[in-house]
Amino acid sequence: MVKRRITYFTLASLLPLATLIHSIAVRADTLDDIKGRGTMVVAIDPTFAPYEYTDANNNIVGYDPAIMAAVAKHLGVKIDYQRMAFSGIIPGLLAHSFDIEGSALNVTAERAKRIAYTVPTSKTVNGALVRSDFTKIPAKATLESLAGLTGAVKSASAPEQILKQFNETLKSKGLAPITLLSVDSVDQTVAALMTHRADFVFDDLTVLAGVIKQTPGKLKTTGELGPSQWIAWATRPDDTRLNKAISDEIIAMKQSGELARLQKEHLGVSFDTPSADFIPAQ
Repeated sequence: MVKRRITYFTLASLLPLATLIHSIAVRADTLDDIKGRGTMVVAIDPTFAPYEYTDANNNIVGYDPAIMAAVAKHLGVKIDYQRMAFSGIIPGLLAHSFDIEGSALNVTAERAKRIAYTVPTSKTVNGALVRSDFTKIPAKATLESLAGLTGAVKSASAPEQILKQFNETLKSKGLAPITLLSVDSVDQTVAALMTHRADFVFDDLTVLAGVIKQTPGKLKTTGELGPSQWIAWATRPDDTRLNKAISDEIIAMKQSGELARLQKEHLGVSFDTPSADFIPAQ
């Protein structure tokens, strides 16, 4: 009888501990895993200079990796980059294949339904890149001037979505749509342009400026087209503490002037990025 009582009270005494462990597990998010292993696994598509690309030694460099390095130092962890095509990054994030998305990601209302953005790190303004001898698009491009042409664009990117929206407008005006040539990388969009499979490349103007610098005299841009958008990273929606830790460090870099310095160094311009209320309305 006594033995049974001891067993009963021993089990009963364990119940509060089990409840506590369960409560801690529920509250934990990926930030705990990162700090526990000392490594942050970051998905990135290093084909998007000047935001993220590889140098001559195949190291991942650029604007986003420079900020990510500061975030990792603040958290006291190392970075393990997982390279992949841009189109697979958001599905991989939601499938828990890595900790955070670290490629330049345009902030859209549609994406915000599935992922949680960190505070923005930059701003994008898109435009068309054409061959120097191409005259069908004027120096100050208009949407109508793109009608009936073929545009090369990165698959699953915000510029691709903008071109699709352009086609809706062109359709409403009775004009021929843009033929979209969607590929995996900026290099592939430029290759399509240079081989005349595309009439123009549509992407961020800072990215296009880097392409022109690499091919002097062969290419030109035709001005701003479409809406501007903020650029940020993303976490899973339930990783609130991880998202806040990253956002807090970005805000601290903004307040110290370090973010503006990195923008000028890597992008050639600087932006006053918001710290809240940056998700566009649907």
